[in-house]
Amino acid sequence: QNKWLLWRNYDLNIIGQPVKSKRPKEPGENKIKPINKKVKPKTPKMKERESADSSLKSQSILTQVMDKGHFQKLAATLSLSAGQSLELRCKGSNVTWSYPSYLDTFKDSRLSIKQLDRSSQLILANSTAADTGEYSCWLQLCNGNKCRKDETKTGSTYIFFTDKEELFVPTPGYFEIVYLNPDKPAVIPCRVTTPSAKVTLHREFPAEEIETDGTDIVYDAKKGFIFQHPTSNHKGIVYCKAESQGAPQISIRYHLLYVEVPKGPPSATIAASSSRAALSDRLQVVCTVLGEPDVDVNFRWQYPGQEFERPVIIQNFWRLINRGIGHTTRISKSVLLVEDFEAIDAGNYVCIAQNLQGQTTVATKVQLK
Repeated sequence: QNKWLLWRNYDLNIIGQPVKSKRPKEPGENKIKPINKKVKPKTPKMKERESADSSLKSQSILTQVMDKGHFQKLAATLSLSAGQSLELRCKGSNVTWSYPSYLDTFKDSRLSIKQLDRSSQLILANSTAADTGEYSCWLQLCNGNKCRKDETKTGSTYIFFTDKEELFVPTPGYFEIVYLNPDKPAVIPCRVTTPSAKVTLHREFPAEEIETDGTDIVYDAKKGFIFQHPTSNHKGIVYCKAESQGAPQISIRYHLLYVEVPKGPPSATIAASSSRAALSDRLQVVCTVLGEPDVDVNFRWQYPGQEFERPVIIQNFWRLINRGIGHTTRISKSVLLVEDFEAIDAGNYVCIAQNLQGQTTVATKVQLK
């Protein structure tokens, strides 16, 4: 019996395999796997990997159609030669596109968008340097007539259409106004078609190069020069210069105007041509707002004869006024005219001026003589 126990221990220690026992297995007892068996690691399912990286999921809906029907996922930027045609596909049955706005402004026939079975197709034929810009798409989630953007399913890329003859993205005019507001960055939009081009900023008078320090003034090939903290010292006329394997090219001129009016609800005043009007008089009430040059103002009126549909004429207009060198203000006016004053027209004239920051109400009273 002792010899048998020694041989059994030899089996366990040397061979590494226990002697099989005829004892019945207890419930819940684990099965011992042989040590020489290779275990294949489990790979996560595709759906799990996609949900783990939402950014890849969003970018995957936008692709470029290559030669022979191949599809290629798009990076954040893409460079193509001007003259090439572009075809993009965006996966989904309810897709909205965004692209350089001038293609819509001029209703360019080179651009076509078509909804296919499972994707939307954007084709741009005979591209030019002016087509440089951001191209993006996203899926719309709709409930009845209300739709919203699906933030998890979007795609975007910025495309440079390179052209040696046009280093700067062409613009409709030769002169552009840029407002310098102390509350927000200002952009001088001299964008390039070749991302590797060296771009510098210059003042026309006195003639000098404006240093780009990478902090207060930075350059972004997709946007232009950005003044992070504009001041009145930056006002004046400037232009950009670009160089890329050839003679340097000059951009259009930009007139930088410093805004002296602070942000906020409209600063409105109201005045009537007379505080007392006789029957058959001509009455004029003017509502005036001084504000930022690039901020629109909307006017609404309340007047005594409104409920009785008394005929009045309302005209709105605006213009820019200079207040010293480089200081500009926008003056907006709304004029209410009563051609033939009657007793019913006596009372309070109320002007409500509104912009993105809020609204201001002003009033004046006109009595019957």
